[in-house]
Amino acid sequence: MEQLISTFLAAITAEENAARNTQEAYGRDLLDFSGWVGANGRDPLALTKDDIETYILRCADTGLSQATRARRLSAIKTFYRFAYEEGWRTDNPAIKISGPGRAKRLPKTLTQDEVTRLLDAARTMGKTADQRTRDTCLMELLYATGMRVSELVSLTTMATRGDPRMILVLGKGGKERMVPLSNPARVALAEWIKIRDRDEDAKRAEGQPPSDRLFPSRAAVGHLTRQSFYVLVKNLAVHAGVSPDAVTPHVLRHAFATHLLAGGADLRAIQTMLGHADLSSTEIYTHVLEERLKSLVQDHHPLARD
Repeated sequence: MEQLISTFLAAITAEENAARNTQEAYGRDLLDFSGWVGANGRDPLALTKDDIETYILRCADTGLSQATRARRLSAIKTFYRFAYEEGWRTDNPAIKISGPGRAKRLPKTLTQDEVTRLLDAARTMGKTADQRTRDTCLMELLYATGMRVSELVSLTTMATRGDPRMILVLGKGGKERMVPLSNPARVALAEWIKIRDRDEDAKRAEGQPPSDRLFPSRAAVGHLTRQSFYVLVKNLAVHAGVSPDAVTPHVLRHAFATHLLAGGADLRAIQTMLGHADLSSTEIYTHVLEERLKSLVQDHHPLARD
């Protein structure tokens, strides 16, 4: 089973250009499924629809959330579709299995005041002026664009030079998109690039290879890691007097979309800027539209007045 999974993961990486996080998620879910298959002495290429449904029910019995069970089943369905297409099986036993679905939850977000306090904290918290400039650039770019944290920390300088009004972002599956920058973000970016270029020139003078990343670091990936930025955001929250439990890089992405929609932005435009392949992913923010419509009726409809 492990060899089949390895072949499957290599194939989706090569053929579908699957993101690293997607590969890892498929791998984790399928390895758990593989453990269950092995423990029951079954042949993975001879499993039936009932067998797979039994595994999903076992996941529910162990207390896994609805979202996790839905993700597990999605991985299994993709695996068996691949097995059918490769001729490993003559049928797809998972094709007609109905999953538990996903619970629709409103995304966690922040108020505009809380975001402002986080931005102010980035300008004042760092030990050095260079660190404060970098942190300010990170936070301004994140809130101005709604980028995923992996997209933010891996930005190249080529995509951000020349005081751009828009920058090119490499998203999931290698898909590119253009996102606009706010004036504060452009100012913060220009200030950080000066410092970053100075440091890179010093490294080059010492014979060290230069980096093409906007936020270079000594990490193996060559740039600021997602984990380091996550810790930074938590520390900024403490410094800003905002509950650190309520603040993550992804919550700031939600804040970007929520505040845009509340300000009157079009849902399709937000979909494009967030890099959502399907509008249904963006529709989780429509609760903001409902609140705005209620406010409009309350403020402007003659029958709503006292």
